Amino acid sequence: MLRVRVRHDTTVVRLPSEVDHENASDIGARCQELIEEGCATLVLDASDVQYLDSSGVSVIVALSSALDSRAGALRLAALSDHYQQVWRILGLDTLLPVFPTVRAALDGHDARACADVGESLGHA
Repeated sequence: MLRVRVRHDTTVVRLPSEVDHENASDIGARCQELIEEGCATLVLDASDVQYLDSSGVSVIVALSSALDSRAGALRLAALSDHYQQVWRILGLDTLLPVFPTVRAALDGHDARACADVGESLGHA
């Protein structure tokens, strides 16, 4: 289940517990639609993510690039300690810092410091 909250030009997308080759392209496509509909700031809420494979990472990087090309911003929030460590090892923290909470991402605080629509994106 992908939950989306839209407020003005900012959108929060709550990622499912698994972001992998089964659903990453669907998640990416939906987020790309949101960007094309005018989303300037996309916050990916990773608080439920328990499994993230390279397909998921690729989608996140691609979304960041898509928003950069439109002078927008992608903010990754609430990533587990394990995946934050993976993020740092891959060097992705320099490209896309992780915010500790969705609220911090929405406020735009330094990541190093510290109307709902439900959509089903089940595995095929």
